[in-house]
Amino acid sequence: MKMLDLSRTTHQPSHTGRYYSLKYVNAREVLPPDILAQVQKYTCGALIYVPKKDDEKIAWGQLSGARAQVYLRNTNIMEAYKNGTTISDLMEEYCLSEASIRKIIYKKERPWGRCSPTAQ
Repeated sequence: MKMLDLSRTTHQPSHTGRYYSLKYVNAREVLPPDILAQVQKYTCGALIYVPKKDDEKIAWGQLSGARAQVYLRNTNIMEAYKNGTTISDLMEEYCLSEASIRKIIYKKERPWGRCSPTAQ
């Protein structure tokens, strides 16, 4: 099996000290033998997805800052529209479709949509 160079990731190392991403990984390479034997009691030869613990999950864009950038962009679009900028001008300035601009400016309950910089 080809190992990927994931030394720059934030993933935790396995018991062998190697880092892994969401690619296929042989359980024999990441699990201690006693735990592997326990898993084999329930399933053999199957692909198993092991999710992160709930307290380790983070919202989209939190690490990269993309969530905050989208929030700021959408806030700027809404303010510009309120100040008289036309939808056509906003489309050109932000390189977004008319439908995307309309979705941003017509959000009433949550003007930032699902992209609040602090949402989780």
